[in-house]
Amino acid sequence: MQLIDIGANLGHESFRPDFDQVLERAHAHGVAQMIVTGASAAGSRMALALAQAYPGVLYATAGVHPHHAIDYDDATDAELRAHLKADAVKAVGETGLDYHRNHSPPAAQIEAFERQLQIAVDCGKPLFLHQRDAHGDFMAVLRNFRDRLGRIVVHCFTGTREEMVDYLDAGWHIGITGWLCDERRGTHLRELVREIPAERLMIETDSPYLLPRTVRPKPSHRRNEPMYLRHIVEELARDRGEDVEVTAANATATSRAFFGL
Repeated sequence: MQLIDIGANLGHESFRPDFDQVLERAHAHGVAQMIVTGASAAGSRMALALAQAYPGVLYATAGVHPHHAIDYDDATDAELRAHLKADAVKAVGETGLDYHRNHSPPAAQIEAFERQLQIAVDCGKPLFLHQRDAHGDFMAVLRNFRDRLGRIVVHCFTGTREEMVDYLDAGWHIGITGWLCDERRGTHLRELVREIPAERLMIETDSPYLLPRTVRPKPSHRRNEPMYLRHIVEELARDRGEDVEVTAANATATSRAFFGL
């Protein structure tokens, strides 16, 4: 089984003490490649550096998460554009809208989102998107760029069936994380994942966040890492009524086609 983690925040400080061991554990659990998420100017810089240090194993995205939208300026825009010229940077993002916490005002989020969508138009690379509690504005902004954007994945999907249908009807992909394994918040996903076509479905850990709550034994440090992608795909396969090898092979093929790996 070869798996691809399409969203891992490996630049997070919690990985610094044992980074190589994290990659070794991932490999031992069938995770062949990982895409390091760029979620800020500094984070995108780090993601590219990691991808260049581990060619063929790590790749990167370059973007600014809505939490950091207030910091988005012309220098940030220019830096993201420069990063996206690198072959190792496979997508624009993580970008989008997040009204759940509103760490940046909605107006600033929308402006930063629109600027990054324009980068995707200009560079032709896929989009790695985030949406939480902002579906109406999210769809409205994207409609303004209709027919100018390439491939899109809405990563770490946790939303409603109506949201999922909107994304699928638009031709987009969906990323599923260990939120699926959360008996408090994710039980609805166990039904919804059956409706996602295999050619639109990808898997991710969102490490170090969202440690699957069904992992046993549960690590004392509570840090998620790419090795747990295998656990996620096993749960996903059971919910979809598929053999795990089938679910894994389909998700890997879809990820390779989407990101050009």
